[in-house]
Amino acid sequence: MRQASFLTKIGKMQSAGCRLCRTVREARGESTDCLAAETHGHINSAGCERMTTTVTAAHHSIWRHLYDCMHAAQKPKSKLKFVTLDTDSNMSTLWRREEFLRICSKEELTEQAQAQKAGCTRRKKRQSLRRSCDSGMQST
Repeated sequence: MRQASFLTKIGKMQSAGCRLCRTVREARGESTDCLAAETHGHINSAGCERMTTTVTAAHHSIWRHLYDCMHAAQKPKSKLKFVTLDTDSNMSTLWRREEFLRICSKEELTEQAQAQKAGCTRRKKRQSLRRSCDSGMQST
């Protein structure tokens, strides 16, 4: 697939926005402003609104296969334990188990994850500001 941004630049497409996301948003009656760029990476990610289900299913299939291979290769004397070998788990079901509660509470983990996410967001904003300042200084 050719890059949508190039095709837009040469006048072969009206917008570099993802056509798959556009069709989903139009079907829902939502705005098609601010669409992600149509790239291989976008379409092959769960970020593409039309491909989310397919990409997620492929991810789960690959993960289950990898997980089965790791478990099959595990030596009997190994101290490593696969915690979700036979069932799908999420944060709520995992933290019902005593061994996880001994590590920390689900609330503590959530607080730490949110604090780290907030830190990442602030870092990205600072980096973006620095880049825009740097590019402004170079053009003068």
